[in-house]
Amino acid sequence: MIRNSLSRALRTSAAVALTVFAVGAASSASAEALRDDWCKDVHIRFFVGGAEGDGFGTIVYNGAKQAQHDTGAQVDFVFSGWQSEKMVQQLREAVASAPDGIAMMGHPGPASIEPLAEDAAKSGILMMYQNVDVPTVRAKFGGGYIGANLEPQGRALGAEAVRMSGIGAGDKAIVVADWAQENRVIRELGTVAALEEAGVEVIKLTTTPEMAGDPNLAIPVISAGLLANPDVKLIAYPGGQMLGNAPTYMESVDKKPGDIFNIGFDTSPQIVDAFEKGWVQLTSDQQPFLQGYLPILSLCQQKVYGLGAMNVDTGAGFVNGDNYGTVADLAKEGLR
Repeated sequence: MIRNSLSRALRTSAAVALTVFAVGAASSASAEALRDDWCKDVHIRFFVGGAEGDGFGTIVYNGAKQAQHDTGAQVDFVFSGWQSEKMVQQLREAVASAPDGIAMMGHPGPASIEPLAEDAAKSGILMMYQNVDVPTVRAKFGGGYIGANLEPQGRALGAEAVRMSGIGAGDKAIVVADWAQENRVIRELGTVAALEEAGVEVIKLTTTPEMAGDPNLAIPVISAGLLANPDVKLIAYPGGQMLGNAPTYMESVDKKPGDIFNIGFDTSPQIVDAFEKGWVQLTSDQQPFLQGYLPILSLCQQKVYGLGAMNVDTGAGFVNGDNYGTVADLAKEGLR
């Protein structure tokens, strides 16, 4: 019996020793696998979308810069002023320069992007897309998408606005967008659908890409729309730049905070200030920081580690007059 007990003890000790050795070896291997600047040899072209310094584009850019810092990747930043034609030309130039990867805004739509995505695939250039999806292009030539799921996001915003504001049958609302950009206005069409399903009469006002960069350019369009429809109860804006400028639009037609229910997308220092002063009531946060950070991270992981492309819905829910304080400080830093 003593011999059997000793034998069992020896076997147990040996097993423990092997386990300790295995854990130690795994820990050592894990330590060796950790790398600084692990993506330093990867060259990426990153499309910010807007012009340098614009509200939304700045948050995207800050996310991309953080990813560049964390991965060590070589990143060239491309600014387009939200102009689809310019993006297409810049994408053509990006493919010709043969980087390892391109992170592209999907605003120009599949018809414009597809032939260039095909050229990129033939050249072995990895593609990621952010902010506006091009699923048919990705299905043919690969790539992931980082951004909000646009139609559901727009529809959810409209439904939440109906719930919060009490707007309903017989009331009027204005929805502002660049309606010529079919791929881009999927989100705003979702908002229109939700409002119309509640019986609201929707008036569409048309903007231009330039107004996204300088929202003051939209003052004549919005003021004219309000003067022609003085009984409008709600306005939905297409992006953070214009939503942050809501106080200016309201003051241009002598409206006071709360006279009109102002809604839209994103957060920014201007939007936080508008919440504080009662000009803005609701926004849908799509976390543009992630739209900058994750495409670069994914391209690095694909190129260095052979991982698959990321697909992430960055829609984070609603910010309103009750909870805006939770993101206020980060918004003022250009991170939310």
